[in-house]
Amino acid sequence: MMDIPSRLLRWAVHATACGLLVLAVVSSLREDRVAVAVGGLVLGVAYAAGPMMSGARRGVWLGLVTAGWVVLAVAAPPFVWLAFPLLFAYLDVLPLWGAMFGVAVLTSAAILAAVWHAGELTLPLVLGPSVGAAVVTMLALACKALACKALRREVEQPEQESPIRP
Repeated sequence: MMDIPSRLLRWAVHATACGLLVLAVVSSLREDRVAVAVGGLVLGVAYAAGPMMSGARRGVWLGLVTAGWVVLAVAAPPFVWLAFPLLFAYLDVLPLWGAMFGVAVLTSAAILAAVWHAGELTLPLVLGPSVGAAVVTMLALACKALACKALRREVEQPEQESPIRP
């Protein structure tokens, strides 16, 4: 059974991804960029398929979602910010060393895309994604530590039988 902090974090990440995706798609439609909006919907469907994946398929899923994100982040500025939910996916799907590498690369890509769209390098465009990535990483690692602690406690102290039986 998944622990409560991890479950809450997953729901918050999915809600954030959905909200950011809706904003990006609506923004694209307002600019009459229908193809980009459709791409955003396809990315949303692909992202939603992630929890149904297991094993090696999760890695393939992460690669495909990342590739879709790159295309959309280059196509329209609002899609850049979808990097944040993807960071959680990296931390969930990959082993720690791969996740840290992925977080660094994805954060760098988000910064580059944001700077490219803005036409200039500014401190907020560098600090925003960097601080966001650090916070995402700490939250994900803290939840993993809580889950490990809960599992250890469960193994060390198995549930005792209740004196009242139904």
